[in-house]
Amino acid sequence: MTAIELYLTLGVAVFLLSLHGLMTLHDPIRRLIAVNLMGAGTFLVMVSLARRSEVPDPVLHALVVTGLVVAISATAFALRLIIAAHTEGGKQRDREDRNTEGGGKQPP
Repeated sequence: MTAIELYLTLGVAVFLLSLHGLMTLHDPIRRLIAVNLMGAGTFLVMVSLARRSEVPDPVLHALVVTGLVVAISATAFALRLIIAAHTEGGKQRDREDRNTEGGGKQPP
């Protein structure tokens, strides 16, 4: 087995294991990690495909670098959305608790 075949196999394995995690996990942070690992598997496959000839394909390397930048930005945005959803959910539960404790009166 050559190095290229090894990297291709590892990239596909990382992608498939992460896909399994994405479908079975329920925690949003863990699902986000699974999506990032799927991207890492994809990047590994792309870099290994770029090395098939004597001269590596610079287009695939440029795509991987661009993909890394986009993945980092999307991860930061997704983390912010997860945090906002978590804190908003806590505020909603607090409002419901206050409404039931105060005799069911709605705040103005």
